[in-house]
Amino acid sequence: MFLRVLTAIFVFLNTIKNSSLDIFNKISKNMGGPLGQHQKWSHGYFSYPKLEGEIGPHMMFNGKEHLVWSLNNYLGLANHPEVRAADAQAAADYGMAYPMGARMMSGNSIHHEELEQNLGTFVGKEDAFLLNYGYQGMVSIIDTLVDRNDVIVYDAESHACIIDGLRMHMGKRYVYQHNDIESCEKQLERATKLAGETGGGILLITEGVFGMSGAQGKLKEIIDLKKKFNFRILVDDAHGFGTMGKTGAGTHEEQDCVDGVDVYFGTFAKSMAGIGAFVAADKVIVDYLRYNMRSQIFAKALPMPMVIGLKKRFELLKSKPELREKLWEISNTLQKGLRERGFNLGVTNTMVTPVILEGELTEATALTRDLRENYGIFCSIVIYPVIPKGLILLRLIPTATHSLEDVQRTLDAYSEMAEKLKAGFYKENKLVVA
Repeated sequence: MFLRVLTAIFVFLNTIKNSSLDIFNKISKNMGGPLGQHQKWSHGYFSYPKLEGEIGPHMMFNGKEHLVWSLNNYLGLANHPEVRAADAQAAADYGMAYPMGARMMSGNSIHHEELEQNLGTFVGKEDAFLLNYGYQGMVSIIDTLVDRNDVIVYDAESHACIIDGLRMHMGKRYVYQHNDIESCEKQLERATKLAGETGGGILLITEGVFGMSGAQGKLKEIIDLKKKFNFRILVDDAHGFGTMGKTGAGTHEEQDCVDGVDVYFGTFAKSMAGIGAFVAADKVIVDYLRYNMRSQIFAKALPMPMVIGLKKRFELLKSKPELREKLWEISNTLQKGLRERGFNLGVTNTMVTPVILEGELTEATALTRDLRENYGIFCSIVIYPVIPKGLILLRLIPTATHSLEDVQRTLDAYSEMAEKLKAGFYKENKLVVA
């Protein structure tokens, strides 16, 4: 009897083993979400395109020169001669490996610390901490600031790095409707009740500038809710740092609520045209992050050439307000021209310029090809599931290196493209590449 039972168990376990799914087979049959599903026809053109040549508003794509509106090079620092010289000299002096090791162990330097101190002061905080990457940094900030007893309240249109940080949170989280203060207040009420039961605190997360819609986060109105609720606010100002505010210090400066933002996050990948990011707050909070952010403790420090190059970029950001003024001249002229021609730009009140059209996937791809191949205009295309079905979003990113002639060329091309879309040209697939 005992032997029969053991045999049955063995057969059962062997059946389970033999019926398990090979994860590679699963992947080959289903390439993930909508982006993965599109990869067979989009790769190399709509996704993972190769822009070549000197970084700027005019680059090569598919062997042709294009007017490019897809680079987050807001202040035009990527190829600024002083930046290029600083990058090259630092690489010659230090090489790409220095300093070796993580900051905590052997990878610290006076240049890292000076940049941190200057950034903290600039954005109105006691201290700042350099991060190797913006995306990874935000994920790790969230993971470090809260524990399972804390509650997170966040905006529904938060960037993917925030969402991934939320996925690591083992406690409760509540989402409020995008930029809706009434909805935010309701979620804070729920969070307050739950935090009272768990003995935790509340962290509210929003963005300074939402990179897809161009809308500013309602920081000042959210901060006003501190009069009713006990919470701390973390602001991801990736697009606002260097572009918003009187001095470029960020969206919290633009809205005159610097002190109300408890934790400020900025990236170097946008206005600074570099790699990395920083987080700024009261010194005790920054010190806590320094000694508890696993993504920084166990990762190699930013290479010295990038740090020294970032110092030069930061110097130019502060000392050359004309770069920010040019950015806004291009942005305002572009947006004014588009609106006058009847285009829907949504609720943007920043330099990010989304052009919202009605159309299906086939029309979206056809009109994008038309803009690229026949008009020589390269911009990013956004479709479902990032935006609702039946809509097409063409996102234009103005920079200080664009010209008014670039703007006029784009306005004329967009007017012709819109007429074609309205007439059903792209739906009927009449596109001929010149």
